[in-house]
Amino acid sequence: MKKIYWSLIPMAIMSCQSSPEEVALTYPQTPTCDSSYQYFGMEVKDPYGWLEDDYADSTLAWVKKQNEISRKYLDEIPEREELHKRLSEVWNYEKFGTPFKKAGQTFFFKNNGVQNQSVLYRSTAQGDQVILDPNSWSKDGTASISGLAVSSNGKYLAYGRSDSGSDWTKIFVMDLSTLQLLPDVLEWVKFSGISWEGDGFYYSRYDAPQKGEEYSQKNEFHQVYYHKLGQNQAADKLVYRDPSDGQKTAGAYTTSDEAFVFLTTAKGTSGSSLAFRKTSENAFTNIDTSSVWEYNVLGSFQGKIYIMTNYEAPNWKLVEMDPLNPKREQWKTILPAGKHFLQSAALANGKILANYLEDVSNHLYSFSLDGKKLGEFTFPPFGTIGGLEADEKSNEAFVSYSNFTSPGTVYKLMVNEIKAEVYRKPQLKADLDRFVTEQVFYKSKDGTRIPMFLTYKKGLKKNGQNPTFLYGYGGFNICIQPNFAVDFIPFLEDGGIYAVANIRGGNEYGESWHEQGIKLNKQNVFDDFASAAEYLIKEQYTSSQKLAVHGRSNGGLLIGAMITQRPDLFAVALPKVGVLDMLRYHKFTIGWAWASDYGRSDDSPEMFKYLLKYSPLHNVVPREYPAIMVITGDHDDRVVPAHSFKFTAALQKNQTGKKPVILRVDTNAGHGAGKPISKQIDEFADQWAFIYKHLKIK
Repeated sequence: MKKIYWSLIPMAIMSCQSSPEEVALTYPQTPTCDSSYQYFGMEVKDPYGWLEDDYADSTLAWVKKQNEISRKYLDEIPEREELHKRLSEVWNYEKFGTPFKKAGQTFFFKNNGVQNQSVLYRSTAQGDQVILDPNSWSKDGTASISGLAVSSNGKYLAYGRSDSGSDWTKIFVMDLSTLQLLPDVLEWVKFSGISWEGDGFYYSRYDAPQKGEEYSQKNEFHQVYYHKLGQNQAADKLVYRDPSDGQKTAGAYTTSDEAFVFLTTAKGTSGSSLAFRKTSENAFTNIDTSSVWEYNVLGSFQGKIYIMTNYEAPNWKLVEMDPLNPKREQWKTILPAGKHFLQSAALANGKILANYLEDVSNHLYSFSLDGKKLGEFTFPPFGTIGGLEADEKSNEAFVSYSNFTSPGTVYKLMVNEIKAEVYRKPQLKADLDRFVTEQVFYKSKDGTRIPMFLTYKKGLKKNGQNPTFLYGYGGFNICIQPNFAVDFIPFLEDGGIYAVANIRGGNEYGESWHEQGIKLNKQNVFDDFASAAEYLIKEQYTSSQKLAVHGRSNGGLLIGAMITQRPDLFAVALPKVGVLDMLRYHKFTIGWAWASDYGRSDDSPEMFKYLLKYSPLHNVVPREYPAIMVITGDHDDRVVPAHSFKFTAALQKNQTGKKPVILRVDTNAGHGAGKPISKQIDEFADQWAFIYKHLKIK
């Protein structure tokens, strides 16, 4: 059972010569309005509130003018064309997803190089067969697959289609023997899995939004349905809906043998309820209704159910549940919580494959069903295991493994032998052996020891003059692990340092690491990131004039806070699809679900004052800011673009220096999922060109 997340990578010569003085840009006039809100007796003005109506004619006209300015500015950067060319070259290599098996069939995703979307294949005796090619769905490649599931009998494929990067999904069903679509089409699906039971499947949806507000209306009253093949969606069976509480998400998931179905609900991005039943029964048995702990059901084997949970285990544990006696007090602990965070696990051939996170790198171990450690699979150091695909009864499993200097390589695991061998390894048009990764540890403002990865060209000199790109996230239990990002190759080739700070708010060290970076502890996240920049400068890796900072989504909030709190530390800032208005974020789409990390402005006077103190939008004042490019997508219905619009308007008004504050709004693009490769290359060419200009890289 997979949880659906919505919380919400020849020696060039470095030029250090000063460039001609920056000429301040002329920005479009941004009108203000009299909008304001009351919070516990205090009035807070929202002068750019009219930009929240993202499809109003006035907003569209403003965005068009902003894009014209940014497009002209970026196109005039001499390095952009060469960066675009190099990115197109290095991106053009075969990429493989982790194979998965169903009913004796093997499926996998592959991208030939620069196909906008990866294609789903099936392995056959005659060769690889194309099953689903989303590149045929749209001319610009903005239609993408958003989840799929093959039925247990291997006859059908149900898959989601997303358009223009939106979280909204339509589900279609294909007959795998003929590759023809069935009449079944399910609409207004969002934050949903697809889980088969017999001749139908479970999915989650909302009621249809009001016309014209599809991308901004608050998403409430999530519902779980069972769809039987051949029937109209209107006849689908309602499995769950809470009419008394609209701010929950819900999903139903079956075990691979379809013996049991589990129902989960969540009030935010942390914690969930858990209930289950036999698929032959109608009533669910509640196991936990508190929505405090989290559960990940691995599956059932020999009549027992195996579950990962953080119940009384901040670093997670694995337990065995007897469905005849399912109370938590009767659970048998197989893998107790230990020093390291249990990130994922799978049942394979009567054994447990357990993936632990140790100082932000993955280690994969084999255990017996009674918890005895049998051995460890061997992989290169400083890496990330992704896409662990295994079967309860098969000796063969697959994983994808990557790190900062090695793209996603598929390994085949021989479970009994505890052996991993390369199954498919990509070949790039770049010499990745020239680069090296080191892990350093630094102290944050309160003395907490924070890990950070640094990747750079071998032979680096710590002279304070190396262009450096510092990335962070810091939230929602999300760990930023060593992953390969092809867009960094030109920057590394030109002598740059790619730094990733593993700041608090994620789950790098389990739930305690997460809790130290949320709600009234959120400032720790910003202090951790600022301390990373200070460390890089102090240790002579770089200087503030040579440092660029970046984050997206919750990481966009991080960069917004850095812009308003510590603009002295860096020369370039790129907040992407960021949460930047901390007083009103919960008013749009799924924003209310983030309160488990942020708290809400209407929770209490204390919470309101805390949010107001760091909310990027509300802390923009007249001063000299670094070069800033705010990035968003016009179809982002996760973090609505109004955050970026209002923040840009405030910065442009208050920038007293000559460094630019530009807004890049991608069209037919959302929060990031499903973005076609052509758009990614364009975006990264712009990003790196902006960085090269202001870090003075030639």
